[in-house]
Amino acid sequence: MADPRSIIDTVNSPSRAPFPVTPSDTQPLPQIPKGIYVGVGGDVTLRGIDGAVDVTYRNLPDASYIAVHAAYVRATGTTAANLIAEA
Repeated sequence: MADPRSIIDTVNSPSRAPFPVTPSDTQPLPQIPKGIYVGVGGDVTLRGIDGAVDVTYRNLPDASYIAVHAAYVRATGTTAANLIAEA
């Protein structure tokens, strides 16, 4: 049986490589995050890794969290700022 401490990268484990998100209409995120922290509230338009269309999370408050595996965070439609992807 595997040592349970060796299974560190699960959905419930903390982020190991957070990175700032620069929204782009054409460039995918460099890594698929477990979620996205929103420092300054607003709207976030993104596409999930298995999504066929973009969705907009509207009116997010400061210091909120979007629990989504996103492939893209779009510049168009995103008004929130200080986004951190938790990979």
